[in-house]
Amino acid sequence: MTSTKIAFIGAGNMASSIIGGLVGKGWRPDRIAASDPQQATLERLRTVAPVVTAADNAAAIEGADVVVLAVKPQVMREVLEPLAPALRRQRPLIISIAAGIEISSLEHWLGASLPIVRCMPNTPALVQSGATGACASAAVTTEQRQAADAILRAIGIVLWVDDEAQLDAVTAVSGSGPAYFFLVMEAIQQAGVDLGLSPEVARQLTLQTALGAAQMAVTSDVDAAELRRRVTSPNGTTERAIAVFEEGGLRQLFARALDACAERSRELARELADK
Repeated sequence: MTSTKIAFIGAGNMASSIIGGLVGKGWRPDRIAASDPQQATLERLRTVAPVVTAADNAAAIEGADVVVLAVKPQVMREVLEPLAPALRRQRPLIISIAAGIEISSLEHWLGASLPIVRCMPNTPALVQSGATGACASAAVTTEQRQAADAILRAIGIVLWVDDEAQLDAVTAVSGSGPAYFFLVMEAIQQAGVDLGLSPEVARQLTLQTALGAAQMAVTSDVDAAELRRRVTSPNGTTERAIAVFEEGGLRQLFARALDACAERSRELARELADK
């Protein structure tokens, strides 16, 4: 599988991260091509891995077994339509990492029912710690799904959903999720400063605590609720803080926030489908 020819349309941060992860896992750089209109972007990519680069999208996809669409959603249609005849002829597996672009829109712009995997990675993929939700079209074979899984695992874990509509929930939970945790870190750090800690001490304590808590949750054989209970001694300091969060409706606030995020994801899909 590591000799599969992969072409990336768009060579920005996410594409660069996937390529770096692939090469790190033994994929041959000479079997990876990437195109981008910005020469500076291609030059940065070549510092990550010595892959084949081109300014021309058509040249990049020639002979590709897999084509990864890594361009901004707003320009996806104008990028895809000139490539449609070649893609219909080659019938590669197409992996789209563009937020909000539904499989039906891709099929409409391509003019054919090609094998398409639509996925939603998140920004920790930039440090190979991502969480990606993915959904395959009916035309994707078992072997192609395995290939997509292997490619996306270069940047973290991959979770598959059978219903494409569930990708809106994936967006709400993991796609936008890093920002929620950054906001919590920001708030805790500021609270630490308000309690008298220096900004640097508050920052380091906050970040290491977040890292340690996440590591415990990932490696534990119990869920987050049980881990929380184990830290929360009766009549202790943690119980007092948790009570304030509960009284403030933290759970309900998160539910409202994620619902709003999922709804905006659905709105964007409708807007982009109309373009």
